[in-house]
Amino acid sequence: MPYIVFALKWRPNNFDEIVGQEHVTTTLKNAILKGRLANAYLFSGPRGVGKTSTARIFAKSLNCKNGPSVEPCQSCHSCIEITQARSLDVIEIDGASNRGIDEVRVLRENVKFAPVSGKFKVYIIDEVHMLTTEAFNALLKTLEEPPAFVKFIFATTQPHKVPPTILSRCQHLGFRRIPLMKIIEQLGKIVSKEKLNIGEDVLFAVAKASDGSLRDAEALLDQLVSFSKDKVSAQDVISVLGIVQQEVLFDITDRIINKDSKGALEVLNNIIDAGKDAGLFLTNLIEHFRNLMVAKVSHGDISLMDLPEDICRGLSEQTQAFSLEEIFSSFNLLVSAQEMAKRLHSLRIPLEISIIRLAHNKIKPDNPLPARPPKLNKESSKENASGEKPVSEEDIKEDDRGGDKEEAASGLSLDDIKERWQDIVGNLSKIKMSVATYLNEGNPVSLEANTLTVSFPKNYSLHKESLEGKENKLIVEKAVAEALKVNLRLSFVLSAEEAPKDRGEASPLLKSILDTFNARTIKRE
Repeated sequence: MPYIVFALKWRPNNFDEIVGQEHVTTTLKNAILKGRLANAYLFSGPRGVGKTSTARIFAKSLNCKNGPSVEPCQSCHSCIEITQARSLDVIEIDGASNRGIDEVRVLRENVKFAPVSGKFKVYIIDEVHMLTTEAFNALLKTLEEPPAFVKFIFATTQPHKVPPTILSRCQHLGFRRIPLMKIIEQLGKIVSKEKLNIGEDVLFAVAKASDGSLRDAEALLDQLVSFSKDKVSAQDVISVLGIVQQEVLFDITDRIINKDSKGALEVLNNIIDAGKDAGLFLTNLIEHFRNLMVAKVSHGDISLMDLPEDICRGLSEQTQAFSLEEIFSSFNLLVSAQEMAKRLHSLRIPLEISIIRLAHNKIKPDNPLPARPPKLNKESSKENASGEKPVSEEDIKEDDRGGDKEEAASGLSLDDIKERWQDIVGNLSKIKMSVATYLNEGNPVSLEANTLTVSFPKNYSLHKESLEGKENKLIVEKAVAEALKVNLRLSFVLSAEEAPKDRGEASPLLKSILDTFNARTIKRE
């Protein structure tokens, strides 16, 4: 007997076996029970989530000898033929290869003929969005007023390409990506019935790689079983699929928390040396910080994270070392690395820069994280993970109260501030480039008590006014406080002199880039 792949062998045969689409199956069941059957249905959604399988089950329910019934008998002549895809009353058409007006004209002629043995003649057109405009137009009249024994079921992954005139004549049912845990559960049933030696970690990796498609997950499982001899291990999954282990994501995040820049780079280097796709790793790391965000907000609610319990527990432990703002900033920094990679045509450099920035700017907690599983100290530092902490309304209100956090600038001189000035401007460029650009044109001129006065050339009044805005001023004062370890009030003034038209100085952004790559500018003669 020829081998049957899992995706076909374990294809659902009734509504109850369809995974993760309860909203669709409930609608179709009620339509059958109440006798409220539409002329045409449009099933839309991602690939491999059950659209065509549902269409066949619906056709089987209509044509069963006991039907229309929500539970086809599976044993009558009609049910068997539909299951084996050889029923003359259920016509499946590939919209990609039968997309012209001539094919639709043939269909229009054939719908006039009564079903051979069943109660209904069902046309299932897959990837219906591939039909030409002329073909759609030719189908309109038949679709609106078909014979009573004809039902149309259209399936598509791109419903936005279906003309509104067609959509208005169909009952539209949207299929969803299947939740990760439901895919794992279904794979577990297959593994159990096939008597395979496969662990939960493998099922998780396969389900995660399938991106919500049960068919893809079943195909990957089939591939792994063929690849391995006796037992499918997590290493087999990595070898075949080229995916990044969940433990690696936890490991590199632990090193970021512990301010271990070298260790984080070593993890990244090992991944790339092992032949893993750096782009896939970055995507997985972004998803990991997304999971940290959900875990932080939901306080570890497993139902919101759609992940196995042990991974949810690990995420909850890691969130204790981050504030929500730090997670947002880390997420944004990693997304920026993707954008930078498009301009550099290389992902490794921006990825390395981002990871170093994450690890460098994260203040080391009092009790560093041990090896996985992490046990974090709740008093871990809440400093910004990427230096990009947004300013909240509470911060601004707190700044308005004034005086509560001021400390004497003891031991701090104006020369000390001038020496650190470009460092302050450079740090600001990572937080808000416009503020750094404005501040770069000013010079600290006096320090009295807790007030630092910054002077701008008189033709730079716009810079002064912009920095005097409440939010911008607060950003600058926080940057100064972090750099000098002293809270200072800032005062911005205009000098009597104008700035020369060409200062020949690098902007904070350019200076940061030059410093990163140990480069210098060359002046053309």
